[in-house]
Order: sequence, then structure tokens, then C-alpha cells
Amino acid sequence: MSEVVSVEAELHPFFEQMAKENNSMAELKSQHNFRSFNQHEAAERPRSLSLEVLLCRLRAIEAKKDDKFANILNAVGEFGTFQRRLVALTFIPSILSAFFLLADIFVFTPQKPYCNTSWILAVGPNLSEAEQMNLTLPRESNGSFLTCLMYVPVDWDLDSIIQFGLNHTDTCQDGWIYPEVKKRSLINEFDLVCGKEANMGIVQIMFLAGFLTGSLIFGFISDKLGRYPTILLSLLGLIIFGFGTAFVSSFHQYLFFRFGMSQAVIGYVISSVSLATEWLVGVHRAHAIILEHSFFAVGAMFLTGLAHSLPHWRLLYLVGGAPVFFFISYIWILPESPRWLMTKGKLYEAKQVLCYAADVNKKTIPLNLLDKLQLPRKVTSSSILDFRNDRHLRKVTLVMCSVGFAVGYNCHMLSFRIRKLGVNIYFTQVIPRLMELPARLCCVFLLEQFKRKQSLSLTLFQGTLMCFLSLILPSGTDGPQLRWPPCLATELKFLSVLIIVLGGFILVASVTVFLIYTAELLPTVLRTTGLGLVFLAWAAGYILSLMISSQGIPILPIFLCCTSSIVALTLCSKLPETQGHPLPESLEHFPPLTRTGNEDMLNEDISCDDVTEEVAKNTILNAMMMNMDRDVLSNLPSQSREEEIDRQKD
Repeated sequence: MSEVVSVEAELHPFFEQMAKENNSMAELKSQHNFRSFNQHEAAERPRSLSLEVLLCRLRAIEAKKDDKFANILNAVGEFGTFQRRLVALTFIPSILSAFFLLADIFVFTPQKPYCNTSWILAVGPNLSEAEQMNLTLPRESNGSFLTCLMYVPVDWDLDSIIQFGLNHTDTCQDGWIYPEVKKRSLINEFDLVCGKEANMGIVQIMFLAGFLTGSLIFGFISDKLGRYPTILLSLLGLIIFGFGTAFVSSFHQYLFFRFGMSQAVIGYVISSVSLATEWLVGVHRAHAIILEHSFFAVGAMFLTGLAHSLPHWRLLYLVGGAPVFFFISYIWILPESPRWLMTKGKLYEAKQVLCYAADVNKKTIPLNLLDKLQLPRKVTSSSILDFRNDRHLRKVTLVMCSVGFAVGYNCHMLSFRIRKLGVNIYFTQVIPRLMELPARLCCVFLLEQFKRKQSLSLTLFQGTLMCFLSLILPSGTDGPQLRWPPCLATELKFLSVLIIVLGGFILVASVTVFLIYTAELLPTVLRTTGLGLVFLAWAAGYILSLMISSQGIPILPIFLCCTSSIVALTLCSKLPETQGHPLPESLEHFPPLTRTGNEDMLNEDISCDDVTEEVAKNTILNAMMMNMDRDVLSNLPSQSREEEIDRQKD
């Protein structure tokens, strides 16, 4: 930084003067014994520590001054009309992303299929549906009709069938009927029953496959082509693969559309978080991302209400997905990130979009401030290989991937447990979503009190504790769980439900803090690619939880829950704090993984802005002069020392 160089140039003559006087006193120092030297060195440690702290503080002040984008965005208006409009543009996509992601829960509702035996209507056209089933379907021992089995058709008249009955059974030959079902779902639309069941594992695999590929593809595209085209491409995917799901004609087509939809959703999440991070400053950045995630919970509640009221799954996609056509207007109203434009050497476009934002906010950017926005001497290219080649970037990415893995694993384990409570499907969706909204809003207070790193560690620790307790307490009859006496299991079930809901509340807050922190840690040139890699680790935790849930080994999910979280918390403690610090633009500005104790103490002080540049400079120079005088006096003989003191007084 040019400012830091200039400051060091100002201090250089004083350093030279100190060096000369230190050399002149070398002979005097040699007269002291080893013990007095050690005492002198121990006495000087606090003074050198103070100088080191002041020097670090001076560098931090200069680093803040060098954040030209923050200064310009302050001139544009920290949270004016332009920024509020930008945040509002994330509301509808967030609602519809949640809608399309969670729709599987309601379109695969359990069905009771019975064989279609309409052949008997040829001999008894006036039979009711109940009489038809009574004559043509076998019964279980409890008197209910058997599913997936029917009596073999015979060439008899109706009276003979009623008198003698039918005895030979076979599988369904002419399809199925669903007399107990009032709503049309994918299962009875495509007859996914009686050996043709839709394996929900396949549906989840297709979703995760799209999630994994979308994380890599859209993360790479966003860093190469920009946030604006990537968001538009993601929204186009929501229109085609989200709204278009209403028109599929087979289950395999539904799986393909599910794959494309999950790609579009993760592409939008990565790009929109990066765009908000790069446009907003200070507390507004975190507030915008929190608000965006809050509307994800609104979308989940919107889906639950529609699914309860609409009788057909196609209507659910048509009515719920209709707002996607509003996305067409984003072509004209969505801005590009000026930070990304600068990293690509597009200075004119960056200034143009900043001036447009200032015009919307009815502000004017001072020309001298705008002229300071210059391209670096060398616009360095970046690639995904930098995650391997750059040591600091590699370490930060690995740490955040470990955190993402732990959060993804614990979140799915809790969602798996809540599905096993044996209650209504709408209840299991409404209650967590109602808790999710205040959980995300609580992050505002959390980040103000504890900042990024401490907030993430706190929520992850508490969420892991709740997940651990939910795994050892009884919560249902299916899935891996420890054995409890029946009477005790009944008493503890209510406590288990409470812990699951509370754990979901905490982990939702952890997810929001995690995304904010990760976006601020990564440099602009590779921000979305890094977020894509972190979401890969998230998906890995999700996949592992799916595999373990199906194994039925009670101790295994508990072990992995604790192990993954302990590793994540240990590594997370080595990350730097990002709140109140400039965003890294390139790998050259990328902060180191760990900080010294002095720098951590410095971060607390600098955020208060109670020390100016001039005060820091003067304090450093005065401390240097005092140290020099002490060195001279301490190395003089006692008589000469008294004479020197008298001379300085005169």
C-alpha cells in the first residue's frame, strides 16, 4: 500500500538515528555483566511490545484508508434506495428457491393403492365402488383390503360371483385406484406403487447430484463471467426446471427437472450472497444476507399453506411457481458487482455502475475520490488451482469446508429425527419454519455482540449439543436410536421433541452466520468458487448422514456428530475475525489464517476508531526517543549518569 510505504519513509530517518546512537553505545553495553543485561532485556519487553502494538495499529489504520471501495460506497450511500432495492430483489427468488427445494415433501405423500377391478362392471354396471372392492379384492386377517392384490377375473355372471365368491389372487393387471386419497400426487399420477415405488433415495440422490455439480459450475461461472449473468442464468433455471416441473409426463422427467432445479437454486444462493457482500458495507452487509435467508423460511411456510389447500400437485407447481416470470425484469434492474469488475480490469464499467448507484441514492461521488479508484499495476488472473497453490487460501477453505461438513451433517440428522416423530407432515414443516424465521433474525443481535468467529463457534457448539441429545433420546420408532425402557421412552419423547426443535433453531442461525463469515473471508476474485467448494463439503455431510441413517447403528451417528463438530470448532478458532475489516479483493490482499495475540487485541481497539494516524505516529516516535534515552542512561556509569541527567534537566 502506498500510504504504508509513505509512513515507513517518514519513520526511516528516526530508525537510522537510533541505529547510529545504538552503535555509539556498543562499547558501554559491553561493560555490563550478563545478569544486568538479562534484567535490562526483561524490562524492555513491555516497551517493545507496546511499540509492536502501535506499529500494528498504524498499519491497520492505513489498511482501512486503502479500502477505496468502502470509502466510495460510503459516498454512494451506505444503505440508500439503491441498496434497499438490491436487497428487495432477493426476496422473491429466496421464497421460490425454498418452495421448489421442499416441494418433494408434499408431492410424495403416502398412498394406499388398490387394484383396479373395473372388469366386474361389465356384469354389474350398477355396483358401487365399495361393492366392487368387496367382491374383487382379498382381505387381510383384520378385515381390511389387501393392497397390490386382486382376485383373478372370471367369466361368470354377477349372481354366481356373489354366491360362490372368488378365490384365486394375482397382482394388479389393470392399474390401481386410490379411493382413500382426496389429493392428486406424483404417486397416484404415475402409479408409483406395488413394486414401482418411487425410492426417495433416488430423488434425494438426483437433488444432491444437482447440488454438487451446480456448486462447482455456477461458482466457477460467477467468478469468470460475473455475478449479474450468473444470477440471470440461475433464475432462468428456476423458470425452466422449477415452474416447468408442472408439465412433466413421467417420473424420469421429474427426476431430470429436479436435478436442474437444484443446480439453479445453489447457483442463485452463491451468486446472490456474493453480490450482497460486495455491494454493502458494515452492518448492512450482514443484515441483507440475514434478511434474504429469512425469506427462505417464508417460502417454506408459503409452500406448506399451498400444499394443504390445493388438490393437485401440478396446481401446486403452477400456482406457487407463477411469480418466476417476474424474474424477466431482472435483466434491466439487477446491477453487477463493482468489486468484481475491478478485479477483471474493467475500471470504466465499475465507475459507471457506482455513479448509477449514487444517482439512484441522489448522492454525488467526489471526483477526487472517484479518481483514486485505479486498477492495480498488474491485474492477476486466478483459477481454481489457487486453492491448492496459495497456502492461506487453501487453509481457510479447508477450515470452512470442515465447518460446512459439520453443519450439513447435523442439520440433516435433526431433520431426519423430526420426520420420525410420527406426527402430521404439515406439522413437521410448519413448526420448524416458524422457528426458523426468528432464528435468522436473532443473528442480527448475535453478530453485534459476538462478531463473526465467536458467533459461528457458539451456534455450532450449541447446535451440536442439541443434535447429540436428540440422537441419544427416543424420538420415534424408526431409524437409529439407543434402546430405552418403554416407560422411560414415553416420558422422554416430549423432551426429545423440544430438543429437536431447539437444535433446529440454533443450527439455522449457524447456517446464516456461516455463509456471512465465509463470504467475507474469501477474496473477490475467487469468492463464489470458494463458496461452491464449501457447499460441496456441506453436501458431503448431507450424503453421509443419509447413508448412516439407513444403517441402523445407533452409536455411529453420535460418534460422527461429535467428531466432525470438534474438528470444525478446533479449526475455526484459528480463523481471523472479519467484522469491521476490509474485504480481500485479490490473493495479495488475502489475510493470513492466524493472527498473533497482539493483532487480536488490536482488532478490538481499532474497531472503535479511537486512535488516529497522527496520534499513532507521534506515540511511536516519542516511545522510540524515550527508549533511546533509557538505553543511554542505563549503560553509563553511575557518576556519568547523574551528570547526564543534570545536563538534560538544564
